[in-house]
Parts: sequence; C-alpha cells; structure tokens
Amino acid sequence: MSYDTALVVGAGAFGTSIASILANTFKKVVLKVRSEDVYSQIKNDHENAVYLPGLKLADNIDAALTWEEFDEIIKGHKLELIVSGLPTAGISAFFSTNHDRFQGYLNQGIPLVSLSKGIDPETLELADDRFFEMFPNNKELFTFLSGPSFAKEIMQEQITLCTLAGRSRRELLKISDMLEAPYFKVLPSYDVKGVLLGGALKNILAIAGGVIEGLGYNHNTRAAMITRGIAEMLRFGLVYNARPETFYGLSGMGDLILTTTGDLSRNKQFGLELAKGRSPEEIIKSQRTVVEGYKTAQAVHRVIEKYDVRARIFDGVYSVLYEGASPKQVIEQMMQVPSKFELE
Repeated sequence: MSYDTALVVGAGAFGTSIASILANTFKKVVLKVRSEDVYSQIKNDHENAVYLPGLKLADNIDAALTWEEFDEIIKGHKLELIVSGLPTAGISAFFSTNHDRFQGYLNQGIPLVSLSKGIDPETLELADDRFFEMFPNNKELFTFLSGPSFAKEIMQEQITLCTLAGRSRRELLKISDMLEAPYFKVLPSYDVKGVLLGGALKNILAIAGGVIEGLGYNHNTRAAMITRGIAEMLRFGLVYNARPETFYGLSGMGDLILTTTGDLSRNKQFGLELAKGRSPEEIIKSQRTVVEGYKTAQAVHRVIEKYDVRARIFDGVYSVLYEGASPKQVIEQMMQVPSKFELE
C-alpha cells in the first residue's frame, strides 16, 4: 500500500465503488455513512447490500456513522485523500455544516475528489462553483472525476477509464496515482467545466435513451439521438466556456454511450419506466437511488431559456418530465422540424 488513509463521504453505489478502488492503494478507507442500515451492513457483513448487493468489500474498508467514530477509527493514521460522493444538490448543505472540519483538512494540503454530476437548478452552477465558493483559498486541491463507469462493474473489476479534471498538474498526477488499480485508470484534464458538463448532461440523454427503447425504437433511433445529443451538448459547452474536444472524450461521448445503452444506468431505467406511462414523481418515490437527470433537466431548461440554447432533445425531455407531455408526441414533433445543415 502506497498511502495511509482515505475518507469517502457518502456510501451510495459510486462512492462505495471508488472506496473499493482506493482499497488497492490505501491501508485504510473509511466510508462516512448517513444511513444506519448501510452502516450496519458494511460493519457486520462487509457489503453495501442496499446499493451493491452481493458484492463484498475489501477488508481494509470501514464505515463511520458519526464524526466521533471516524476520528477514533483513524487515530494514529494519516488522512491523505477525501472523496465526496454526494449529489450536487447536497454539496452546499453538507460542507457548510461541516465547513470547519474540511477547511482544516484542506489547510493541511489534503486533496478532495468530487464525484458529483449535476447542475444546481437555482443558481445554474456546477459542483466546482459550489466548492470554490465555500473554500476559495484551496481551489487547486479540488478535482472532479467523471466518465463511463457503472459502480457494479467497477466492483466486479471490469477495466474502466475515467477523466479526472482539476487546476493543478501536481494534484492531478498525485490523485491519478492514488486511484490507480489493475482495472481502473484515470486520465487527467484541465477542463473542469467540460468534464462536469459531460457528466451532468449525459444523464438527461440517458433518460431520452430509455424512453426511446421503451417505446420500441431500436438502434437507428438511438444512434441518431446520441449523435444529435452530442451536438447539443457542445452548445451548452459554449455557455460554460468548456473545451469542445472534452465532449468527445471519456467524460462526454464515452459516458453518454454507456448510460444510453447500458442496462445498469439508473437514468435509462427511469426513461424506460416513463415510456410505460408512469409519472416521474411515482417512479422517484418508489426507489432509493438518485436519478440525477431528473433534477438536472430542470436546471438545463433554465440554461436554455437564459442563454437561448438550441437544444430540442433536452427541451423534449424537460417537457415530458415537468409539463406532462407524451414522449411519443414529443418525438413526432421533433421529426416535423424543418431540416438544417448538420453542422449548423
């Protein structure tokens, strides 16, 4: 083991899978857990049965329900990395409540990796904006991980590549080494906005992919949606000053292909249920996992209106989710729009 101790805040599926990767390079990995059932499963059975049933965790992964317990677990150890597995909407509340603790960690030079994918519906900010507002003097210590990666397949040690974006070359290379495993590799990038946008926007297109499949459309239709979806993503990139080439990389096209075609995608499954005629509210109430694309669609609609972005697919998903539109009618209306040159 090259490193001592890592803290992962949030024990959802992706946070737990990243903890499993870190178990390869850290002597100890501690999951800061909120739910007592998840906590007891990790403590007693070494498994997160709520989010990743049947997949055992490494022996050097532990769980803490309180900060007092966490401090006791790492006594005599050196904390060297923090991972935030919180959804974008939960960043402000959690890190404001625990600001002094994390400011202390950052002042010691301990870097933080964020796994958040989404856009705040109120401020239209991305995860980096949230963190930088709260910790303005430590921006170089924040990095952002995104890319084509189902948590279950990471746990099964399927070969996975992701993008890690940040401001500091030194921190990016150090954290890339911390996240190295025989089956997992990260490629550093300086385009924080592009990486975060790709991770957020693809969730909405994954919902569209599920709807398309659920309505009986097949490969031709999905390929058309993915291709035109990337074109629309590039227009959002202009609003946030993201680099166009980032959308053709792992955190853009790679993640988009995975989530629109893979059956493990929560957002795609959400779209499949919508195609059956279920309401978004009904689907969300029936499950525990977060469907990031649902809230992000609201934020993206506000971006479209504020900056006059031409994005028919994203608009169509919003109208289904928030205006009660029929998915089949939305698709039919899109097909009636006059043709433009492809690259316009």
